[in-house]
Amino acid sequence: MTMQRRTLLAGAGAVGAAALTRKARAQGAPMPRSGGILTVAADTEPRNLNPAMVASNGVFYVASKVIEPLAEMTTQGDGLAPRLATHWEGTPDGRSVTFTLREGVSWHDGRPFSSADVAFSAMRLWKPLQNLGRVVFKALESVDTPDARTAIFRFSEPTPFQMIRNAVPGLASVVPRHLYEVGDIAANPANTRLVGTGPFRFAEHRPGEVYRLEKNPSYWEAGRPYLDQIIFRVLPDRGAIAAALEANQIQLAAFSAVPLADMERLARVPGIAVIPQGYDGITYQLTVEINHRRKELADARVRRAIAHAIDRRFVVDTIFLGYAKPSTGPVPAFDRQFYTADVPSTPFDRRRAEALLDEAGLPRGANGMRFSLRLLPAPWFEQTRQFGDYLRQALRAVGIDAQIVNNDAPAHLRAVYTDHAFDLAIGSPVYRNDPAISTTILYESGLPAGVPFANQYGYASVDMDGLIRRAAGTIDTAERTALYQSFQKLAGTELPLIHVAEFTFITVARRSVMNVANNPRWATSHWADTWLSS
Repeated sequence: MTMQRRTLLAGAGAVGAAALTRKARAQGAPMPRSGGILTVAADTEPRNLNPAMVASNGVFYVASKVIEPLAEMTTQGDGLAPRLATHWEGTPDGRSVTFTLREGVSWHDGRPFSSADVAFSAMRLWKPLQNLGRVVFKALESVDTPDARTAIFRFSEPTPFQMIRNAVPGLASVVPRHLYEVGDIAANPANTRLVGTGPFRFAEHRPGEVYRLEKNPSYWEAGRPYLDQIIFRVLPDRGAIAAALEANQIQLAAFSAVPLADMERLARVPGIAVIPQGYDGITYQLTVEINHRRKELADARVRRAIAHAIDRRFVVDTIFLGYAKPSTGPVPAFDRQFYTADVPSTPFDRRRAEALLDEAGLPRGANGMRFSLRLLPAPWFEQTRQFGDYLRQALRAVGIDAQIVNNDAPAHLRAVYTDHAFDLAIGSPVYRNDPAISTTILYESGLPAGVPFANQYGYASVDMDGLIRRAAGTIDTAERTALYQSFQKLAGTELPLIHVAEFTFITVARRSVMNVANNPRWATSHWADTWLSS
């Protein structure tokens, strides 16, 4: 008896492609066309492009076309589509998961892919090094490889198969053992010049200019990819991205790289489509990260006062132009299984904020301010930077003088997650369809310094840590759901960080780009079936 079963033939990708072609012919839809260069906008340049080490959408955006996970998200069936694995099965006791791997797969350097690569990736990268994997796979004891096509994950304690299944698309990218088994993994040149099994091979990176990927002629999925090349043009100026789209210098901009204020106008431009789909699996949350090492901020009354000073509706309507919704806590409302609205709330109320600050013994001084702090907005998105400006004004209205410190991406990561040189920071964590994957890590204590997008805030709670541990080891789905709803209530009571809004993104593309947004993580998936009509 198994908890869940998913079996597909190793050749299902080719069969599925043929079926889609027949369906397109029958419906009179345009037939996929091979060839062409797709030029897209990229507004960041990650220093480490290895998704087996850094599970972040900025990395996936480029790397997912080169390095593949065991499975990808889909809206069909059990929510997973085969990539390097064709079958997955968990045992009822939560102690093991078996992956059957695809046959006929080669690395871009010609070496054969096997279960040894999966075992190496899991035990040497995901578990000890990856920012999110070190939590999700912490109980992973070993990976047995009885043959080249089988990888059996064994856990030292019960681990919900549901969690592992939900984690696979984002946390199970496989790298070649033969390139990583000797030397320092963190310093390996393959972290920036990727070698994978994916539909595209890494061709070059010219810093400040482009990443260039080229078609993998030996890809395991027959007839794919359709594109000859993908070129990611580095365009940090969002206004320049909109102009490049209109001039057809680029064909696509994902992750709302085009300013939201331009969306309505661009939707009326002939040949351009505004596409809100394709991000359901990567919902973001706008948060205020709080350094609990600061005496004032260690007081829950002060944290609650800051939360009351924020007008979430104003943020949604003015900063996100309605392309978001107010957040109630660490689990977004779209998650029908885990979300609960039954949590303590902090509605916009300046009088209440002022009263809490007075109660905490922080009266206004002669200059009208109670205390000063450093506020570091994350540089990832236009909205995180704009929210930093708004939060400075909102805090000033209740007597807190926030001094904004703007950094580039590497400096921001170092300041917040390694050096802890901040008082407040604007964050944008991703909810990856299960609280255990990328959400509880924001609350769990004891993480080593330098783990990005994690609790580096000095917050520690015996109750919270215990709740997280119990939920992570609970196999029963109903009990697990109840525990994560209790987690949300405790988070709302203690407010170790403040959730402000939840949002996804918008893709703007030329209408010649076909098969856009056809899975819930499209921007961070393989693009093997994307093609250009002209």
